[in-house]
Amino acid sequence: MPAARPARRSLAGSHTLWFWVFVGPFALGLGLFTYVPLLWSVGLSLFDAHNTVTPTRFVGLDNYAAVLSDDAFTSSLRTFLVFTAFIVPTTFVLSLALALMVNRVRVARAFFRSVFFLPTACSYVVAALIWKMSLFNGVRFGLANTVLGWFGAGQVAWLSTPDPPWYWLVIVTVRLWLQVGFYMILFLAALQRIDPLLYEAAAVDGARPGRQVLRHITLPQLRATSVAVGLLLVINSFQAFDEFYNLLSNARGYPPYARPPLVYLYYTALGQGQNLGVGSAGAVILTLLIAVVTVGQSRWFRLGTRED
Repeated sequence: MPAARPARRSLAGSHTLWFWVFVGPFALGLGLFTYVPLLWSVGLSLFDAHNTVTPTRFVGLDNYAAVLSDDAFTSSLRTFLVFTAFIVPTTFVLSLALALMVNRVRVARAFFRSVFFLPTACSYVVAALIWKMSLFNGVRFGLANTVLGWFGAGQVAWLSTPDPPWYWLVIVTVRLWLQVGFYMILFLAALQRIDPLLYEAAAVDGARPGRQVLRHITLPQLRATSVAVGLLLVINSFQAFDEFYNLLSNARGYPPYARPPLVYLYYTALGQGQNLGVGSAGAVILTLLIAVVTVGQSRWFRLGTRED
């Protein structure tokens, strides 16, 4: 019996060794490229940092006060709220509807699943440029203006002026095209986990297929996935950058920072002034705001409780 103990220890030691062989490089990369920059940004937000990432003059919370008192930052938050009000419910409904339709398909289900998911692999920058240069180009050769011309309507300058705000149509449609397929896959996976016996029991009890089954069986079974999708959509709305920057960076008539918070932080930290201290303070505020909203949503919908 005593002779077996060293063998067990060596076996446990080999497992630990191989664990760190596989996990170590990823943990090292995560620490170097995520947590170290995050901590450095928190420290940088407490210093006066113009055109440098190695500041020397400590200013305390002055950078935070400057961000919170800046009308451009509050305007960017209003832009985020408008964008969220458009994109979150629209993406949620469309992705759920597509998942329900694909789940009912009996022929070529993999084909339709791939077709709807394929735009997820496209770059946000490339998609924004396609929307800007081809689909919603302000000249008569743009696809949208060509279609309007078939019905006798005049040309629309989709991105040249914020009044009327046609640019919202451009931004929302490109974001929908890029992300609906991803959330459709999440809903589709949840739908395929629902026990078919529940639908059989509902049919025996006289539930009519369609709205009643959807309301009393399907949607309650999708509750956990629905909450997770809502959280991801709100977080992604906070992180909106590529489409706004590439669609509106050269547009005329817009306030300089009347865009989402990440665009405001980009112009603040990397623009003409390169105020990295204020930009870092804004990033910390935005991170805390995302954390508060995420925790609040999780508590409100009781994500992770036994009912899920």
